[in-house]
Amino acid sequence: MGLRETKKQQTRTAIADTALLLFLEHGFDRVTVAEIARHAGVSTNTVFNYFPTKEDLFFDRQDEVEHHLAALVDPLPPGACCPAAAVRDDLCAALRRADPAIGLAPGSAAFFRTVEASPALRAREREIGERTEAALATALAARPPETSLAPDAPLLAGALSGLHRATLRELRRRVLAGDPPAAIAADLTAAATRAFAPLCTCAAR
Repeated sequence: MGLRETKKQQTRTAIADTALLLFLEHGFDRVTVAEIARHAGVSTNTVFNYFPTKEDLFFDRQDEVEHHLAALVDPLPPGACCPAAAVRDDLCAALRRADPAIGLAPGSAAFFRTVEASPALRAREREIGERTEAALATALAARPPETSLAPDAPLLAGALSGLHRATLRELRRRVLAGDPPAAIAADLTAAATRAFAPLCTCAAR
């Protein structure tokens, strides 16, 4: 990455970090883009150059999230026997290591409360889920002919992404309820393992 791109990334990160602090303190709907720009020391136009909408400032990693499941199955990693196993194993590994990306870190409860309090953020979250499922379906349909899942891709993508979302919804519920992260991780790892089992083709191969 060149110096110009490095500086652009630093500016983007600084704006997003500033925005998140303001959103968590005051609520998403009460903070304006102009306020974010002022606190970040940039112009409002600069903010919009990096983030087309205010929702993009909150979900600043949404592109990565939307393509995460697709990347797990296209191609399958070495040793993985089926798409369901790849998604399950990645999710369980994230739970076991208390990955901040899924919400098992200090401060996650404040993040989740901010989402729950904002209709705009809840709507964007649903859109992210829909795009995640669509990307996964595309990846499943595009696999090599010998492992093609094209006819089943939309249904399998819906099932896998649905289980993934359901696990993270339960994680959110328990984080907001104040349950210990270690207990959440252990319980949901076991639950996800059971839930994904009927979708896994490992036993048939």
